[in-house]
Amino acid sequence: MFNTQTYVNRRNELRSLLKSGIILFLGNNETPMNYPGNTYHFRQDSTFLYYFGLNYSGMAAVLDADKGQDILFADDIDIEDIIWMGVQPSVKELAAKCGITDTMKASGLSDYVAEALKQGKKIHFIPPYRDNNKLKLQSLLGIALNEQKAKASVELIQAIVKMRSVKDAFEIAEIEKACQIGGLMHITAMKLTKPGKVEREIAGAVEGIALANGAGVSFPVICSVRGETLHNHYHGNEMKDGDLLLTDAGAETDMNYASDYTRTFPVNGKFTQKQKDIYNIVLKANTEAIKAIKPGIKYQEIHLLSARIVAEGLTALGLMKGDPEEAVKAGAHAMFFPHGLGHMMGLDVHDMEDLGENYVGYDEETSRIDQFGTAYLRLGRRLQPGFVMTVEPGIYFIPSLIDLWKKEGKMDAFINFEKVQEYLLFGGIRIEDDVLVTAEGCKVLGPPVPKTVEEIETLMKG
Repeated sequence: MFNTQTYVNRRNELRSLLKSGIILFLGNNETPMNYPGNTYHFRQDSTFLYYFGLNYSGMAAVLDADKGQDILFADDIDIEDIIWMGVQPSVKELAAKCGITDTMKASGLSDYVAEALKQGKKIHFIPPYRDNNKLKLQSLLGIALNEQKAKASVELIQAIVKMRSVKDAFEIAEIEKACQIGGLMHITAMKLTKPGKVEREIAGAVEGIALANGAGVSFPVICSVRGETLHNHYHGNEMKDGDLLLTDAGAETDMNYASDYTRTFPVNGKFTQKQKDIYNIVLKANTEAIKAIKPGIKYQEIHLLSARIVAEGLTALGLMKGDPEEAVKAGAHAMFFPHGLGHMMGLDVHDMEDLGENYVGYDEETSRIDQFGTAYLRLGRRLQPGFVMTVEPGIYFIPSLIDLWKKEGKMDAFINFEKVQEYLLFGGIRIEDDVLVTAEGCKVLGPPVPKTVEEIETLMKG
């Protein structure tokens, strides 16, 4: 946990932003894998962590914006739990750590909320993403599961996004720790990869590093020679000479702050000329995007910059044709680059995505561009000092998408489908770094993780 005053200050700021009403927070519970006693690794809700710092199951809390009161609802464990879990801090002790003096049993939440409703107070809540909390919210407020997202408090969501978007020095230090672990994960992946191994050998080693140095991975590891599948969690392929391995993985610290890197490299340690040509286009899109990051610029503009670099590079190789800028305007580049340049990162690897992407990545000034590929950009709004985001351009040869566009005659003016056929089994390349927006520009977080052709080949040769 951070120091006690940090959580007190955060809750007071949230209260000042909302001004009135009851703010309801539902922490996460243990989730069974296949029977009640065999649970997944517990992960507390990130917003609950941000305002309370307590990484324990079965908690809820309320902030009364009118009275300035905070109450933690939770139960002390009994002797049966102590036998299996050992002695645990009392609820009072935990509450004191985050600056709360008022506590009640977990069962008291229902009566508290019922009384607040009886008094006509507004109950602010964020949309739950776990079914047990959806059911709890239905019981507390009488709101059907399929109506909860629409009836969530927009005021509360916007206030949380405003606060959590800008990371303070303590948070940045935690993200830097996660990036140090993430860098080690990817350097190790390069060192271990060679023909004849199976993807799971690399994925397992990478995941082990995350667990040995922190709280584990920040999302399920993507590690595949079929990198054209953007979120490929299958790890059963044998890696062969000539394959490219795309590894997208990050770590969480003990305080649950995240990192998120991607590196793509040849299984045999040596890029072919064709691989090198495509790789260097992606590398340029990555590095030029990072150079452009500064306060006040829209991330949407930086995404489009990276898309133009991709289009220019593919045009130079003969895979695209015509004016690259016009090709990007038409969305032709998205056959090769069908996702956004990046997303916010912090306590969530896709920070605050449970609150709604449009609240996090867009605002009244910046709207999502409704075009295939660019529509998937999670972060489009103007950047501010303290934002932490990923920069992850890519080029992918997705046979099903290529066949569909060719059959439909889509983007014939910009895509050389005959030349593209030579790349159908190429796979995909993505390069991803974690970047902090500073007052002057930006800073790439974490250790130097090899990403030029020469750096990767040198490391893998060694």
